Amino acid sequence: MTRPSRITAIGFRLAVLIALFSLGHAPAHAVETLPTAPRADLRLATWNLEWLIAPEDFRGLAKSCVPRGAPRGPARRSIPCNVVDRLERSRIDFRALAEVTRELKADVIALQEVDGPRAAKRVFRNHDFCFAADEGVQKVGFAIRRGLPHRCLPDFIELSLGGRVRRGAVIVLYPDDPREMYLMAVHLKASCPRRALDDPNPNCATLAKQVPILEAWIDEQAAAGRRFGILGDFNHDFSTRGPARNEAGQLRSFWAEINDGEPQGAALINPSEGKRFINCSPAHNYSSYIDHVVLSERLAEWRAPDSFLRLPFKPKSALQRKLSDHCPVGVDLRWPSELNLGSRR
Repeated sequence: MTRPSRITAIGFRLAVLIALFSLGHAPAHAVETLPTAPRADLRLATWNLEWLIAPEDFRGLAKSCVPRGAPRGPARRSIPCNVVDRLERSRIDFRALAEVTRELKADVIALQEVDGPRAAKRVFRNHDFCFAADEGVQKVGFAIRRGLPHRCLPDFIELSLGGRVRRGAVIVLYPDDPREMYLMAVHLKASCPRRALDDPNPNCATLAKQVPILEAWIDEQAAAGRRFGILGDFNHDFSTRGPARNEAGQLRSFWAEINDGEPQGAALINPSEGKRFINCSPAHNYSSYIDHVVLSERLAEWRAPDSFLRLPFKPKSALQRKLSDHCPVGVDLRWPSELNLGSRR
């Protein structure tokens, strides 16, 4: 009985060595690096941390985990048993995630699948937090570098479709300042990444219901003359283009619907557009971006040139540690000289 397990162990070690060797000998363009331009005035990013839960809370939830296929019932604060089997993180895992944060050097990070501040502070150790008040453990929120002026605003509850999916978390940065901007963190319905929204898949139908609600928020910010952005896991590839509606008037294209440019000020910029897709880990085999930092055209006026960033995990850490099935994406902003910030800069 020991021989098969020994072969399996040898095979696993061989697979790890092959992955590390391949990455170490890949062409230079195979791994994205952070922008080499001068440090930005503000770095915005988004990161889905895949069921990030403080260890003591994780152990408590594991005792009453929900088996695969079983209804979750009214108790929303629960985790699937398959998550218990594969994602109980050690202190070393949390340290590895914190190292990614230090390398990222973002000032504001939209967070997804994080169980509130108690879990977040183990990874983001010099940040304040604004989280949406969802009942479940997969919360949406923001980590904001300590000392950065901000206010946590009421949740965008309408995005949750009556509590069936996640609400949005909203903040204002630099309130009452020339740099003032409104940001919303989102985690939209999964399992419709590249299909048109009129696809019969029920997950696409749910996502399609969220899109006009998101567009209404965009239109509200534009009508108020604000600079704004939406950051998060949209669970959809914006490179899938086409008309906003099909011949029957049914919603079809996510990006065309939210980026219709109406009212004035509602035009959007997606910094990942046209960028080569890079997987986070040697073990991943995805093909397109579903995490986005979307900027209003006015906010994008401050975007630093060529500053889109994708931070893949270090290969050894990705293979040995329990990190996430997503890694950060982001963009840098620089204040124009005409803002006249003086000592506030």
